[in-house]
Amino acid sequence: MAINTVIVFGAGQMGSGIAQVAATAGLNVILSDVRSELVDKGLQEIKSRLTRDEAKGRRSAEESEQIWRAISPSVDSSDARHADLVIEAVVENREAKARLFERLDTLCPPDVIFASNTSSLPITELAAVTNRPDKVIGMHFMNPVPVMKLVEVVRGLATSDDTYETIRAVSEQLGKIPVAVNDYPGFVSNRILLPMINEAIYCVYEGVASPEAVDDVMRLGMNHPMGPLALADFIGLDTCLSIMEILHNGLGDSKYRPCPLLRKYVRAGWLGRKSGRGFYRYTD
Repeated sequence: MAINTVIVFGAGQMGSGIAQVAATAGLNVILSDVRSELVDKGLQEIKSRLTRDEAKGRRSAEESEQIWRAISPSVDSSDARHADLVIEAVVENREAKARLFERLDTLCPPDVIFASNTSSLPITELAAVTNRPDKVIGMHFMNPVPVMKLVEVVRGLATSDDTYETIRAVSEQLGKIPVAVNDYPGFVSNRILLPMINEAIYCVYEGVASPEAVDDVMRLGMNHPMGPLALADFIGLDTCLSIMEILHNGLGDSKYRPCPLLRKYVRAGWLGRKSGRGFYRYTD
């Protein structure tokens, strides 16, 4: 199946990044969200990244303009009728994603593929709310999308070979490296990453070391480019908690129990970079 037009639902950090790489690859892109101000914010983030790339000599002004012109804003979910591929990047919540797929299932032609950028939710369950489970697949991008090469391509129980091959080819067209992963909680990336972050939070919670010390050990001793607590702040502590709960509930093992300190920070609204405070304070 030829993919010419992509609609991305969710204009946040991930959705705007996905829209940008799709437009860079020469696809027509519709960036959609529930409110115009959210779409405008996503477009501004794209504009800022393009301007920064120009300043650093990574792309010309003409290339940036071509990418910019390939992206159309939308607050109308019925615009999905014009797309060959739907990529949802809405909040990491099963009900929200399922409601979106249910609605789109009635709007889109039957050959349109639904891809979810979920970082941990079961693809099989999302597919089950549609009448096209063979055309539902996981397409888990890494953050920041324009930089990171990996895409976890997650097959649900009913995902067809044709759907998988199409998404594998699209991922490569976007300049990414697709890796096939089966449909288990957290897939591979977050099943490994989030327990490490959770254990780092336990180190702070139990008084083993300060956040700075924990991050220094992992950066300087393990050669990680970013410490686990700084990374948690970058991801968003609410997202980290959501993924840990999915792992804990889905796998039933106490080793995935979210640290109480993580829960406390989320309840306090200390969500990391996006709220200005998490394990560290942020002024910008």
